[in-house]
Amino acid sequence: MSAGLNSERDVNPSQPTTEKTLADFDPVKKPKRNKFAFACAITASVASILLGYDIGVMSGAKDYIKIDLKLSDTQVGLLVGTINWYSLVGSAAAGVTSDWIGRRYTIVVAGAVFFAGALLMGFSTNYAFLMIARFVAGIGVGFALMIAPVYTTEVSPASSRGFLTSFPEVFINAGILLGYVSNYAFSKLPTNLGWRIMLGVGAIPSVFLALVVIGMPESPRWLVMQGRLGDARKVLDKTSDTKEESQQRLSEIKEVAGIPQDCNDDVVRVQKKSHGEGVWKELFIHPTRPVRHILLCVIGIHFFQQASGIDAVVLYSTNIFEKAGITSSNDKLLATVAVGFTKTVFILVATFLLDRIGRRPLLLSSIGGMVLSLATLGFGLTIIDHSHEKLPWAIALSIAMVLAFVAFFSIGMGPIPWVYSSEIFPLRLRAQGTGVGVAVNRVTSGVISTTFIMLYEAISIGGAFFLFAGIATVAWVLFFACFPETRERTLEDMEVLFGNFISWRSVLKDGKKEEEVHGGNDGQIQMGTKA
Repeated sequence: MSAGLNSERDVNPSQPTTEKTLADFDPVKKPKRNKFAFACAITASVASILLGYDIGVMSGAKDYIKIDLKLSDTQVGLLVGTINWYSLVGSAAAGVTSDWIGRRYTIVVAGAVFFAGALLMGFSTNYAFLMIARFVAGIGVGFALMIAPVYTTEVSPASSRGFLTSFPEVFINAGILLGYVSNYAFSKLPTNLGWRIMLGVGAIPSVFLALVVIGMPESPRWLVMQGRLGDARKVLDKTSDTKEESQQRLSEIKEVAGIPQDCNDDVVRVQKKSHGEGVWKELFIHPTRPVRHILLCVIGIHFFQQASGIDAVVLYSTNIFEKAGITSSNDKLLATVAVGFTKTVFILVATFLLDRIGRRPLLLSSIGGMVLSLATLGFGLTIIDHSHEKLPWAIALSIAMVLAFVAFFSIGMGPIPWVYSSEIFPLRLRAQGTGVGVAVNRVTSGVISTTFIMLYEAISIGGAFFLFAGIATVAWVLFFACFPETRERTLEDMEVLFGNFISWRSVLKDGKKEEEVHGGNDGQIQMGTKA
């Protein structure tokens, strides 16, 4: 039984069960949401606006850049998609810097690099200059994508970890919406000026990020790995729901870090490696069975998040709406704003459901809805493509399915990969392991966003969405078979769930039986490994 429950109910294990009152069996009241952890999560997640704004603004800016710089479709595809490849450099570097200088200062690096990239994009004079600016901005995006979910996960109490760790995806969607609004706001300016302002305005969130990060504490898990127990204890006291939970979290982190439980000095010598040495070998050369299972889940969920076509819809929404029959530039930009608004609303809904419903139900429901909406969108666009006259019902159906797809995506497949991948890795592997997930995510996104125009020209735009529907179906099968539920599990307890691949349910059943046995022996309610 957890220390928190003992203190709240004042139950003596040696006391006979017959002396208990009815109140002893009342459910424990759920603690109020920790406001300090909430503020930390919001602050760190501001970094994710950088990626969202770039995705949203390029959706409209690319059309004006194509006209102004006289680019081909291939050059536009490279301009839009290669930032995902460039972000690999940033995510790889963030895995090193987050272990070396800490999570907080890595967020500062993300903001500074993207600030430089945004300014360079705004002052670009030709295609080559713009590609260099995209490279710099891409590095900043990679830093932000990797570090925001890691930091948020490590400061969050288990009771609200899903809610708080979904914030990076919330801010990505907020950034996308801001990018769409920026497109519409500056679309009336001269072509050669409008797109430059659209891109340059992206420097503003970077400045805000650099200012607010000063008030953030460092990750308690990183502090423990550096032997700074006193500082970690202070952060855990502020970010935990109860004093008992703070002590339990510190005890679990100390165990992972190889620090004796009776060692309570403010600064201690850490025997285990704490700057990421040997991590890659443990991840890929000599992984344990649980680590292999975790890698499968992380690589799989990040691959399918992008391979199911979300960036194709968001980045090329103006092209899709044009194919659906909307010809006015103003109407197309307004339609993209509707896409951004829908994504933002439904991601906000998802944040409140992650810790109430759980990861698996939301993920499987999300993918199921995506399959249905993608297949219907493919059908509507195919009908329009083969019709010689305007079909209002098919146009309405296609627009509705674009909105339905981004809604279903945002309710589960949008936030859960970031929540899931950042919480299931052991502490010693978390920074680099999350970086692997980001790398897979960005490579897949780069392939989709760079080749989407060529894809729909080769197999038709309707065929492209039928393909995405098929990929999403495969994803549903994999998630159903291999992905265990992680709701309310402590971060240090995650390895218990992994290692059995499709047989993970038997582990949960055995754990529940063990809890029942222990509960019967001592007359107390057993919480097992849940926090």
